[in-house]
Amino acid sequence: MRIDFEPEAMGPTPFYKLLTSVIVPRPIAWVSTVGRDGSANLAPHSFFTVAAVAPPIVQFTSVGRKDSLRNVEDTGEFVVNLAPEGLFEQVNATATDFPHGVSEFEAVGVAQEASARVKPPRVAGSPVALECVVHSTMGLGNSTVVFGRVVHAAIDDAVMVDGHAEITRLRPLSRLGKNEWGTVGDVLDLARIRYADWEGQGPEKV
Repeated sequence: MRIDFEPEAMGPTPFYKLLTSVIVPRPIAWVSTVGRDGSANLAPHSFFTVAAVAPPIVQFTSVGRKDSLRNVEDTGEFVVNLAPEGLFEQVNATATDFPHGVSEFEAVGVAQEASARVKPPRVAGSPVALECVVHSTMGLGNSTVVFGRVVHAAIDDAVMVDGHAEITRLRPLSRLGKNEWGTVGDVLDLARIRYADWEGQGPEKV
């Protein structure tokens, strides 16, 4: 038996909580930006994914008018830092609604380093930084999707194995429902099946 839910009957907030409890796990874009006043902003966004390959474009969604969104609109640049398990408490703390102009880097005590191609700093303790310039934005109701073209990627060699970023070394955090966070559990390794090889290779029917 299934339970039926109607978005219009529930209202935005209850249905938002329902969506974020079933669309899991969600990777986290730990987005660093710089405001017009030069203050560096850092905030986690769990509505995040790859948007295109050529050119390489990533996207994150700002729910409401947050500093990350204002800054990328003003400057046209941002950095997506991977949110590693080892900085769990710092990632969560940067989601605090600090007043405009307060740097989360300084307030939380997150070490930063200079980026190679853009003005916003990178998180020094993050193993991956994707430096981006804004490609476009799209308003959807009370949210704005930010598309950024990746102009530079900086990856810690300690997480690389044979030219591949190894998931067990990256140890990325993810968001789940309520106040729940996910870490890397069992990793399943299964190659995609070519149609030419499909006969006798598909999953057993149940």
